[in-house]
Order: sequence, then structure tokens, then C-alpha cells
Amino acid sequence: MTPIDAFDMVLFGGTGDLVMRKLLPALYHQHQEGNLPQEGRIVCLGRSVPDTAAYLKKAHALAVGYLGRHYNDTDWSSFAARIEYLQLDANHPAEFSKLADALNAFPKRVRVFYLSTAPDLFAPISKSLSEAGLAAGNARVVLEKPLGHDLASSNKINDEVGEYFQEHQIYRIDHYLGKEPVQNLMALRFANTLLEPLWRREWIRDVQITVTEQVGVESRADFYDKTGALRDMVQNHLLQLLTIVAMEPPASIDADAVRDEKLKILRALKPLTTEDVHTKVVRGQYRAGAVDGKPVQGYLTEPDVPAHSKTETFVALKAEIQTWRWAGVPFYLRTGKRLSERLAEIVINFRETPHSIYGRTASTPNRLVIQLQPAESVRLYMMAKEPGNQGRLRPVHLDMDFKEIFQTRSPEAYERLLLDVIRGDLSLFVRRDEQRAAWKWVEPIIDNWESSPDGPKPYTAGTWGPAASSALLSRDGLCWHEEA
Repeated sequence: MTPIDAFDMVLFGGTGDLVMRKLLPALYHQHQEGNLPQEGRIVCLGRSVPDTAAYLKKAHALAVGYLGRHYNDTDWSSFAARIEYLQLDANHPAEFSKLADALNAFPKRVRVFYLSTAPDLFAPISKSLSEAGLAAGNARVVLEKPLGHDLASSNKINDEVGEYFQEHQIYRIDHYLGKEPVQNLMALRFANTLLEPLWRREWIRDVQITVTEQVGVESRADFYDKTGALRDMVQNHLLQLLTIVAMEPPASIDADAVRDEKLKILRALKPLTTEDVHTKVVRGQYRAGAVDGKPVQGYLTEPDVPAHSKTETFVALKAEIQTWRWAGVPFYLRTGKRLSERLAEIVINFRETPHSIYGRTASTPNRLVIQLQPAESVRLYMMAKEPGNQGRLRPVHLDMDFKEIFQTRSPEAYERLLLDVIRGDLSLFVRRDEQRAAWKWVEPIIDNWESSPDGPKPYTAGTWGPAASSALLSRDGLCWHEEA
């Protein structure tokens, strides 16, 4: 693996939730495990905190809770020595001279600019970095989603950032691609001969990709009501997971070799007609209910949500891939808020045996379940005979317990991705043509919903979503994993 060079990582939005809750803890873990070079600095930018001492006091108070048992005073003190804070308003280009002065003290270091800000600041920040002489050479910029709200706005953001940074400098981050089980899925597929002959339409019946949450919109209502579940989750996270499942074996693990194969899958997705949107896509919105036995309010009564909002908090859909490998295999994608469980998993359902000598008791097909959250695991479900003389079969699973085998802490997704940015490894980041293809595929859904007088189907909080979600699969004689 490429060694990590000396670096300066600049975190815009340094006082925000993402930096405090995810990015600083991720960097702390890598510092704690000795994976960061000694010459590695973290420069946090913000408006509300006056100086480094005040910033570190705030960061420390939050880190104790976020890091839990991994926190200790000694490691935090040495990690905090890496952190500098600059009070800087990203809306004022003249203030970027302060950042240039701080970075130009180490001109040969890799420079990573992580834009943990609203997307409408991506272009102005990129312009100001360029005018301050900070966008050339070994500079890299990390863009958080959402990149636009449709194809046109996404293209506009990419065009504007692309005026100042070249494509190889732009890291469009999707943290699901950094999760260990996703990496293990690639290893299972491309480092073993066992599954590859079965990884095709002749042996796989259907694929289900689920990412669900128990929480509601919480304090993000202003953002979420303008975005919705389709833009927030399907266009990026779920379609990226689909490409990892369905892609052809790349020629190598090099960034463009991997991303070329992912792009082919996105381009092979069967386009959705107006009729398809009505029959193959379900949108829902949660109503009052109970989650884990506690009453919760409905979406329309959440603070800052308009009383007649038609924003979807749930999406389920059926996708089809028009290739020889996958023709006829349905891919079901599902995501939503205020559902029964917090869950992220990929389920590969294999076809039933062509003839069962055990009768109906052997009708449960084999399945491979890759769980991303709340726990990370890979399980292969098979049929086995129960002890005794009855000859009855029941499902059992082979559990690939990586934590038990490797006896190491499983790194968080942002840990892997931040190190990859410093290394200059683009493999797990989304290329512009991938993003364009994903937006192009979901646009018919967006256009149909915006022109339709119908709203989302209601579902009770604490359930698995609208009944239409189960009906979507039942029309094909199938059911969701938890219903089997």
C-alpha cells in the first residue's frame, strides 16, 4: 500500500457536526494506531470559535463522548498537538490569505481541502483557494454529498469546481464505500473462485439492498425537506452499493479500472418509463407511531417541516440491469426513516434447487447476507439436517467473523477514506461520469413525482414502510429478507 506522505488536512466547517462527530474521531483513531506520519497537520476552519485553545476545548469535550473506550488523555494530547484552528469566513475571499500563510510554511506537503459545508459554497471556496495559490500541485479537494438536487445542478457544481481543480484532484466521497463489509464483498468476489461461477443470472434469484434508520429528520428538517430519501440515499449510497455487487471483475484494483466497471453497470440500468415509476417505485412518508416502544411524531408535525410537504422519507424500487450476467434478475433497493430497525445490508438470494428430495422442508433458498450496520458481518445461509431420525432440514449459517479471526478493531469508513485521500487513491471515490449516470437514471422518478398530484404513501413509524413496499416484491413471488 502507498505510504502516507507529510500532509496538511484543512477541514472547512471545522465546528460543524460532521467534523466533530466523524472526521476528527477518524483521524484520532489513525493517529492512535500510528498510521499518520509525524509531519501531519489538521487545520480546522470556522467562524464561531475565536482561537485554537477555545477550539480544542470544544473538540475535547465532544471527543470524550464520541470516542468512548478508545479515548485516553495521553493519545488525545499528542493528537491535539496536530490541530490548528483558523477563524475564517469562507464567504470572504480576502480571508484566504490567512490560510495561505499557514500552509505555505510547508509547501511540499500534500494538501487536502475537505469541504464539510453546504454545496453552494463548493464553487466559491474552490475559486478562493485557487486565487490564493492553493489549488495547484499536490492539492486535493473532498466534496461531501449532496452534489446538487438533479442532473443539471450536479453538472453545474462539477463544472464550477472543475474550473479550479482537475478531475484527479476531486474526491467525491461516499462513506458507504469505505465500510469494511463493502471491501470484503469485493474481496469475496474477486479474490476467491468459489463464488464467481455462481455470481450470475443462472444462480442468483434476486438481490436486495436495504439502508434504513430508526431516527426521523431530527434537526435537519430544513435540509431534508428540500432533499428527500431519493436524493439523500438512493442516488448515491444505494446505487453505489449496487455497482459493487453487480460490476464485472476489473483488470486491476487501480482506481480507474474499478470505476470503469462501476460506470458500465450504471449505464446498463434499464431506464424507467413513466409507467415504471408508477409500478416499480414506492415512495412513503412516516406518520406518528412508536419506535422501540417510544411514541414518535409524524413527519408533517416535525419542527420546520411544511404542513403539506410531499417530501418522501421512504423509497423502495425495482431496478434491472441489461447485461448478459444480470438479465432477468431484479435488484430491489429500499431506504427510509423511522423504520423498525437501523439496518444496512445486502442480501443475495440464490435460486432454489431444481428438485428437492426432502420435499417442502427444503424450499428455503441459500442466501448471502452482507451486513454493514449496526454490526458488520458476512453470513452464508445454507440448509442442514436437524439431529435425530426425522430427516428434517432447517437453515443454518456460516459466519465470517472477521473481528474474531483478525483480532483487530474494525476501522470506521471515514478512517479508510481520509487515508486514501492523503495517499492519492481514488478507488473508493465517485468519478464525475459515475455521478452523472446515477443522476440520469433517477431523474425520471424526480420528474414524475414533481408533476404528479399524488403524494407519498403514509406508513406508521416503527414499521417497515408502506404496504406497497411488500407488494412490490410479492408481484414477483418474492418477499423482503425480514419477511422470509
